[in-house]
This record gives sequence, C-alpha cells and structure tokens, in this order.
Amino acid sequence: MYMSCGSNAELVHCVAVVNRLSDQKPYLSKHSLSKPSVGPPLSKQLCLQPMAAEIVGTRNTMKRSSLISKSKNSGVGGLTYKDAGVDIDAGSELVRRIAKLAPGIGGFGGLFPLGDSYLVAGTDGVGTKLKLAFETRIHETIGIDLVAMSVNDIVTSGAKPLFFLDYFATSHLDVDLAEKVIKGIVEGCQQSDCTLLGGETAEMPDFYADGEYDLSGFAVGIVKKDSVIDGKNIVEGDVLIGLPSSGVHSNGFSLVRRVLARSSLSLKDQLPGESITLGQALMAPTVIYVKQVLDIISKGGVKGIAHVTGGGFTDNIPRVFPKGLGAVIYKDSWEVPPVFTWIQEAGGIEDAEMRRTFNMGIGMVLVVSPETSVRILGEGRNSAYRIGEVISGEGVTYH
Repeated sequence: MYMSCGSNAELVHCVAVVNRLSDQKPYLSKHSLSKPSVGPPLSKQLCLQPMAAEIVGTRNTMKRSSLISKSKNSGVGGLTYKDAGVDIDAGSELVRRIAKLAPGIGGFGGLFPLGDSYLVAGTDGVGTKLKLAFETRIHETIGIDLVAMSVNDIVTSGAKPLFFLDYFATSHLDVDLAEKVIKGIVEGCQQSDCTLLGGETAEMPDFYADGEYDLSGFAVGIVKKDSVIDGKNIVEGDVLIGLPSSGVHSNGFSLVRRVLARSSLSLKDQLPGESITLGQALMAPTVIYVKQVLDIISKGGVKGIAHVTGGGFTDNIPRVFPKGLGAVIYKDSWEVPPVFTWIQEAGGIEDAEMRRTFNMGIGMVLVVSPETSVRILGEGRNSAYRIGEVISGEGVTYH
C-alpha cells in the first residue's frame, strides 16, 4: 500500500464519486441479503446511518517470555516469504518509484488538508487469508479483518475514522455467504466507531473460482492539523510500547499456506499445546486498535505510531522515525503467541524472516516519551508492553 497527500483535483474527484454514489441504488441491508434478488445483483451500496459504538474488549494479558529464537531447520530448506511468492523488496521498490511521480507518499495513511484539519485515508484488502476462509468456511469475521487493515493504518496519524466503504467481488453471488461477510464488516465498523457508508458488490462470471470472492475497502478519518502524529519529535531514548495482536492478523498468509502444505497438520487439527484448532488460531480476526490508541493519544506524549503489517517489525517501525534514528527491540518483553511457534518450527523459518513477515504478537507500536511510557504501563486497563527504545542509527536490532 502507498499513500500520498492529496491535491485540489483529487478532492474534486472524491466529491464527484460521493455524488455519483448518492444517485445509486441503496446498499442492501441484512434483511434484503437474506433472500436472492430477482433483479440485478447487489448494486451500489449507500448506508448512511452511523453504526452504534461497541467497546473493544481488552486483550488477554500476556506473560513475559522469550521471542522465538530457535528454528529446527534453520538454513536447511527453511521457507521464506519470497519462496511463497511475496517479494517485500519488490514492493518497497515500487513505492520508491511511485514516490517520484507522487512525492509525499510512504506513510500509513494519506493526508489531505481540509481547513484546520486533515482528512486521512487508507485502503487495503485481506490478502490470501481469504483462501483459509474458503477452506475453513469461517466467513463471519473476515469483514473485521478488512475494516481493521484500513482503520488501524489511519489511526497511526491520530485520526478518528469517520466512514468505511467496501468492495466485494465474486463469480456468482451467494447471498447467504455475502451476508456473513458484510455482517463482519458492520462489526468492524462498530468496533472502530465509524460508519459503513457504502461500497460495491460485483458479480464477475468466470473471473473467480466457484465459492470464492475477493474483498477490499478504504477508510477515511479526520485529525486536527495541530494534533497529527507524524514522528517528527521522536528522539533517542524514547520508548516503544507494543499493543498485543490476536495472532497472525491479515499478513503473511502466503507463507502460512506454504507452511501448511509441507506440514503434517491440517486446519482441523489441534494447534500443538493449545485447545483450539489450527484453523481457528489462524482465522482469529485482526485486533482493531482505534479506541485504545485514541484513548492513549488523548492523554498526550505519543510521538509516533506504527501498524505492524507486511514487513513486520523490521520494515514498519522505521517508517515513523526521523532520519538517523533506529530501534532496539527487547526480545523477552512479551509472549509470542503459540501459532507463531508452530509456523516457525513447521516451516524451518529463520528468526529474521519471521520478524520481517509477521507481527510476532505485537500489532501496533507506539513511540512515546519515557514519562508517558510509565503512565501507559501503569494503567491496568491498557494491555501494553515496553518492547524497546529509540536509538541512534537506523534500522531495527533485537536484543
């Protein structure tokens, strides 16, 4: 994903899009999705009623333990993300090239000036986690993942999400399945206290395999110009606060599926040492951090925020630092969820590859002053960990 600052021309385009949407047929509600439509397939979506807010429960408290430091087959047939078909370096190169055409990109969200505020926008999909949704038939939570990937990006600027739009595409519309997916999207909007404004449902015969679909979406939020979190004031000695993830979230599933293919377990088998199946562990919905992060921001002291997605700690944390600064991560400061232990051991994946592909149990990183870190960690209602600090030099090291 790449983001850029907007222009007046882009604002005109956005307004035109909103105007066009207002002339379209309303987005089908849960009631109308419950039975097949006699007319055309699901059409343009426009649902203007704000969703009721729903408080996100505090994640289970994690105990301190060591980050995975073993790899049984390390260096001998160990899998990599590139082996699975995803080249992070190629993606970074594309962003560098696009930056020449549209200067100002590279953040987690794109900022567009509007009076004394910025509109902040983010867009994303769910990736090949969809493949596991098809196999496990767990469709009720994939919409939460979709919303999470965008709202978690824009909240890194300190923006409160305003609305979300989705795109659902399939070969032949299964109304019952689509309803399950959209219910998850509604749930994600409720968790992030934003409105599901509308979207698009496309039926594309012969384009997707039977029973499969694709998802994407985008979110728009707002933040006062004098309240933007941009990392410019980060200095050496600042503290990294990690907010725990629920598991793999929505990145790295091309590698996960490759590991599954070479392992002796199926999605229906129990995750070693746990009471849930491997499929349930992998399909755990992405944590939506919006309310927790905005609450922390409201009390001051937050200088930068990184959403840990594709690229893991290694590539995402440095994105919020001024030039010349890097980070040291304390490997023993949180417990890595068991699903990552299984992925690493079953795939013989080296530590560096795990850290650059997966969130390893930390889905959001806040860069704060030392004083602020004491306050955040002292508040029992915040599930958070001191996972590192800012140092002189560039990149991320692990101690």
